[in-house]
Amino acid sequence: MTALINRLERLNEWVGYAVAWLTVAMVIVTTTIVIERYWFSTGSIRLQESVTYMHAAVLMLAAAYTLTTGGHVRVDIIYSTLSQRGKAWVDLLGTCFLLMPFCFLLIWYSWDYVAVSWQISESSQEANGLPFPFPALMKSFIPAAASLLLLQGVVIVSRSVTQLKNIPAEQ
Repeated sequence: MTALINRLERLNEWVGYAVAWLTVAMVIVTTTIVIERYWFSTGSIRLQESVTYMHAAVLMLAAAYTLTTGGHVRVDIIYSTLSQRGKAWVDLLGTCFLLMPFCFLLIWYSWDYVAVSWQISESSQEANGLPFPFPALMKSFIPAAASLLLLQGVVIVSRSVTQLKNIPAEQ
């Protein structure tokens, strides 16, 4: 079981590292847009849209990685004063009653939204925008992000239960 939990966490770490490279691509593309606009008095809708899509991909797909590394905002004033056992309970209950239901709802409500986008071969609303499948692919990141967060939730629940079993009750 520990090996599976470690693999799930490594998956989220790998996705986080992979999408981090999109930030480099965003800098390069944004620089290109600025050079085109101010030096050559031209522009590209496709490049501008690609920056938006890359930004959205980074934000959505790196959410689980951020959770893996403990980078999400929490009320540390309270959490930091808790014992190890208390922290394990907060992680367990918060994951089971907040994170996981949110992820299930996000997957449920985004599924049709994404499916319709693929069915109609949605492309950019701009005349020279990105063609199919970029908008549909971007919408697919919504349930993908929720699924990655859900997998990280399984990791957190597993680790919290293990901690609760191994920490004496008085701590």
